[in-house]
Amino acid sequence: MTENPIKMLLVEDEDDFRESCARWMRRKGHDVSTAASGAEALGLCEEESFEVAVFDMNMPGMSGMELLQRVHQDKIEMEVIILTGQGTIETAVSAMKLGACDFLSKPCSLGDLEHHCELARDRGKLRRENKQLKEIISRSKPALEMVGESPVMKHVIKVVQKVAPTDKPVLIQGESGTGKEVVARAIQQNSAMADKPFVTINCAALPEQLVESELFGHQKGAFTGATSDKPGLFEIADGGTLFIDEVGELPLSLQPKLLRVLEDGSMRRIGSHKERTVKVRLIAATNRDLSDEVAAGNFREDLFYRINVLSLQLPPLREREGDIDRLIDHYLPVPWHIDDAARDAMNRYSWPGNIRQLINVIQRATILADGNDVTLDDLPSEIANCTDVPSDRSNDQDVSANGSAHQAAPLPPSLKLDDVAKTHVLYVLDKENGNKAKAARVLGIHRRKLYRLLERFAGNECKEESVSAVE
Repeated sequence: MTENPIKMLLVEDEDDFRESCARWMRRKGHDVSTAASGAEALGLCEEESFEVAVFDMNMPGMSGMELLQRVHQDKIEMEVIILTGQGTIETAVSAMKLGACDFLSKPCSLGDLEHHCELARDRGKLRRENKQLKEIISRSKPALEMVGESPVMKHVIKVVQKVAPTDKPVLIQGESGTGKEVVARAIQQNSAMADKPFVTINCAALPEQLVESELFGHQKGAFTGATSDKPGLFEIADGGTLFIDEVGELPLSLQPKLLRVLEDGSMRRIGSHKERTVKVRLIAATNRDLSDEVAAGNFREDLFYRINVLSLQLPPLREREGDIDRLIDHYLPVPWHIDDAARDAMNRYSWPGNIRQLINVIQRATILADGNDVTLDDLPSEIANCTDVPSDRSNDQDVSANGSAHQAAPLPPSLKLDDVAKTHVLYVLDKENGNKAKAARVLGIHRRKLYRLLERFAGNECKEESVSAVE
């Protein structure tokens, strides 16, 4: 009796062979179900699952190959061994292509058949464990989160959800630092190719002469320094996704070669005459306006249309209303904290380098800060000293943090400049219900400066009271 019994299905139209084989397998301790036809076998597969199935090739009604095809179409999970008295290499290859794991010719001993069934059972177990492991890794892998609740980012996320399930090329456009690679990875992770390779290349980061070798590979001796064969990134990404960043920098001489591989999957390594075929989903990104590049003759029009099947425009950070605070909280590591003055300054800044610049500023601040508190002094001077205010604030209105506007208080012309400043500051502070952070934002100054102004106003009051007392 075997210690590891196989749950198996034996499909054979010859009664004597079927029953004798089943008896022998059962005596060995295996759990055997039998069927005399393909239709009967499919019925059993609907009722229970099997680890291994043995199909006779030549059966009336539905042949073993036709039954194997039905099993493949219906996605029935089991290892299949084809058994035939007229075995040829061609039929064996056909069976393997349809998903058979083994092919045996009659006559064969029952011991030999049992051995092949055990091998098939072990192979199926490994395949299932590998599938489960991939699923576990996929679920435990931190999801690439596109942070943002602004209307423009909600639109981007919606487009990503629509384009991800397809296998069509995607063109991502946007300024440098807006997160084009993050979006590309999000598209790949939400596609049917999530467990397949994701390969990246930045055309702007490589000399022109190396881009072709990186993309398409080369043969040994193709040029000076080519000491061995090297597969290109298209071959490495075969079956998966290739992300070409800064595709607008792709040399004009290479664009026909890229167009060809996108059209029919055909490519050649440098120095090789051998055609290779790959199937790759392309995601391209650029900070240029490719329409302008086409008009200027720097980018092929046919290639532009080929990569621009699905397009996505990423907004710059300055247009993502409300997202700066969310990005700060997302990228600021625990247990770090950022004070209101530094946060206000970061919200006023225009971020020409977009998210990449914001991440770098946060990393710099956590290195320079004392303890775990990021303050205004830990920010670069261009951010800490930024006095920009939103463009919708007029000169004759104060705008509160919630967007409401109030008219400036009328002031008598006899007041001195310091009195005007004091009156206006206290007026805004009162309108913001004593919230110094909001008042500073409305006034367009740092909160530290507001504190100094309030201390100065309080000091002046004390001096005036002292003078009055003396008088």
